[in-house]
Amino acid sequence: MHRPIFEIAKDIQNEWGDKVNYAASPYLEAMRFLSLTTDKYGCDSGTEILAYFLSNASSFRGEKARQLKSEIRDLLENY
Repeated sequence: MHRPIFEIAKDIQNEWGDKVNYAASPYLEAMRFLSLTTDKYGCDSGTEILAYFLSNASSFRGEKARQLKSEIRDLLENY
C-alpha cells in the first residue's frame, strides 16, 4: 500500500526546507492536495504532477531525497 501523495509532499517540504527549486515549487504545492495518482489538480492529473515534480527536482539531493523520489517513481510505475 502506498502513502498518500500529500504525505510524501510534506516529507519533501520538511527535508528540502526553504530551498525548494523555483521550478519544482508549484508541483510540490499541488502535491499537497493529492492523495492518489488519479486525482486531479486543475487540469493536471496526479501522474503528470509527480512527473513534472521529478523533472524539476534535480537539486533535491541526499539520502532522504533519493528515498522520497524513489517512492514517487514507484507510484508512477504502479499507476
